[in-house]
Amino acid sequence: MTVLKIIRDCLDALLHPSARYDALTSARHRAFMAPRLLGSLAVIAAFPVYLAVRGAPNAIEVAAFAWLIAPILLSYFLSRTGRYEMAQLLSSIALASLVVMMSISTGGIESFAAIWLVVVPLEAALSASRRVVAFASGLTISCIVILIAMTRLDLLPVSVAGVQNHSVFMAFGVVSATLYAAGLAFGAELLARTSVSLLNVEEDRYRLLAHNMSDVISRHRRNGAVLFISPAAEALVGTPTQRLLGHGLFDRVHVADRPAYLTALSDAARGGEACSVEFRLRRDTTRYTDRSYSITAEFIWVEMRCRPLEQTASQAAPDHAEREVVAVLRDVTDRKLQEEALALARTEAERADESKTRFLATMSHELRTPLNAIIGFSEMIVQEDLLMIGAAKRKEYAQLINDSGQHLLSVVNGILDMSKLESGSFEISPEPFAPRPALINCCNLLALKARENGIDLVTDAPKDLPEINGDPRAFRQILLNLVSNAIKFSERGGIVSVTANVEGSRLLLRVSDTGVGIAADDLKRIGDPFFQAGKTYQRRHEGTGLGLSIVKSLVGMHGGEMNVQSRVDEGTIITIALPLDFCPPAQPASNIATLTPAPRAVTSDQYDQVKKSA
Repeated sequence: MTVLKIIRDCLDALLHPSARYDALTSARHRAFMAPRLLGSLAVIAAFPVYLAVRGAPNAIEVAAFAWLIAPILLSYFLSRTGRYEMAQLLSSIALASLVVMMSISTGGIESFAAIWLVVVPLEAALSASRRVVAFASGLTISCIVILIAMTRLDLLPVSVAGVQNHSVFMAFGVVSATLYAAGLAFGAELLARTSVSLLNVEEDRYRLLAHNMSDVISRHRRNGAVLFISPAAEALVGTPTQRLLGHGLFDRVHVADRPAYLTALSDAARGGEACSVEFRLRRDTTRYTDRSYSITAEFIWVEMRCRPLEQTASQAAPDHAEREVVAVLRDVTDRKLQEEALALARTEAERADESKTRFLATMSHELRTPLNAIIGFSEMIVQEDLLMIGAAKRKEYAQLINDSGQHLLSVVNGILDMSKLESGSFEISPEPFAPRPALINCCNLLALKARENGIDLVTDAPKDLPEINGDPRAFRQILLNLVSNAIKFSERGGIVSVTANVEGSRLLLRVSDTGVGIAADDLKRIGDPFFQAGKTYQRRHEGTGLGLSIVKSLVGMHGGEMNVQSRVDEGTIITIALPLDFCPPAQPASNIATLTPAPRAVTSDQYDQVKKSA
């Protein structure tokens, strides 16, 4: 084994750099150089022995020995150039020339050496090149024709070998040619075994990649039919790969995405460039229970990158034939969800920015107008002597200042209530109460405002309305906000109707008006804080846009629903559904202990000081 290793190391050192990194090519180069180098070295070693036994050789014998040393030159040529096919051609020429020369000297076509011509194409077969084999076969046939012609035309020199030794030499030629052919066969088998071994290694490598890659590799026709798909597809879509062949994969593509799927494959096959497409793919999920199982289908997002299949020259298809496409499929559902979340967050940020702008625009109007009135009328009262303001005017100005202050207070209260509702610190205290008296009371409070605006306020509440469980204060605020909004946005001569009735286990409150209405685009945003239908610069009515937001939040805290129906210039109907028996959710127990400080004794002196300062 040590000797073989030494020989192998020597052969590896002689390999051309182009053959060192390909196992099969290096094996062929070693198989070419090893027998020639060993044979030539054996001839060189045997030449002194031949001289001692035979004596001085003649010219033919010297030429034969010289020709047997020629393979060393062939090995040197291959080692320096790496041109394997050319080395095989030169080897065929050298062997055929040697055999022809020996045959001419020993009887022509009937010579024992002529049998060696059969070995020439066999040796060329190791090159795995049709061109080399064809050249060697033609060379052999030419040599046979030359020997036959020279034998028939008596152009051969006098044979060195005697007639009595012809059978011995013939046997030697057949045996030696057979042994050489056997050596060639073993070399061919060694190359075949090396090729199979390399093929198995490559198969194992690609099988390892195919079984452990999360991405799916597939091969398609231009029409989308699947010719091959990797085993990773079973984990991706939850079905055996055999069912995905043909149009099985296409049948799982979402109907709306099928045109894009086929277009990408067709463009890749026709245009010769890589294409990418994202589509939805149906995946089967198996859920097992104790004694049964169920299969549910869901759609996942898949990215497919496809390009035309590269073919070798031997596999090249005609120009009119369809090119095949190789594709890589990857699950991008998580990325799609992240993109959707990012888009939603961006939309929310834009809405928050818009709400901030709208809030500033609204507050600048709602705060500045009453503040200007308060400052203006108060300055006029201060300068009553100069302006000669009478008692009646002073009273009127004081009433305007009071109205402006009340408006400011309502604006601030609305903002504070909305802040409490959004932060979750607004508390409701449910208790049984009669809804009809509360409804009548709220409508009576707003009847004067409706009369001043020239609007008819109609109330319809059955006397047998049952009691409900809820927060009476929140109930009144809901009604006051809805009815005041209806009156505010109704034109003179309009009608505002307030009705109440029971439907199942819910109390339905319906407030309708014949006012300006709400556009369809604004209906989806009704209930957002500080949102008012229409543009800010088109507003004809005062308000912060918090009324419906507070109503929506209070209704939600009672487990109810709010429905808004409206048409521009026709009016609006808002329906509130509240449960008759509302049970607030249990509050989680607090694990924070409150420490109450011990009371301090207050002396009489301290008490007097506090009382005087107060």
